[in-house]
Amino acid sequence: MDIADEIERLNDLRERGVMSEEEFQAAKASVLAGESAGADSGAGKSDWTGAMENISSDVNMWSMFIHLSQFCGYIIPMAGLIVPIVLWQVKKDESEVIDRHGRVVVNWILSQLIYAFVSGLLCMIVIGIPLLLALVAVGIIFPIIGALKANSGELWPYPLSIRFFRID
Repeated sequence: MDIADEIERLNDLRERGVMSEEEFQAAKASVLAGESAGADSGAGKSDWTGAMENISSDVNMWSMFIHLSQFCGYIIPMAGLIVPIVLWQVKKDESEVIDRHGRVVVNWILSQLIYAFVSGLLCMIVIGIPLLLALVAVGIIFPIIGALKANSGELWPYPLSIRFFRID
């Protein structure tokens, strides 16, 4: 892989949200330094590429776990609220990508609580019952889609989610 292809791959990772702008600039500088130094850049690049792939797969895995941890609430009451927040707080300093996924999930959790409260109140006039059923459905579908996207290195803000925390 030549240097242009490597920088293009890094740019693609940055655009998909897998790496931050700072990580992109550092990786780009590393690739350019390896080429301009005239050293055996092929070996250095393969080592660097392998390390980046391991880091990004680890980041994607933890991001996916944050999304899927919302299902802990089906096993232990309130765990679906606590576990994603704890995972996010523990891992957010390791990667900006994990931090963004954690913000998406916490935004959804808070939004879901508000929607559940309002739907519960509306149950008195019957309209709340279908709203609660719809909320349960999207409460299952959205984390699965978010986890699949996170595993492939994409950031997917949940639709209908109120933005309490900025994602960018």
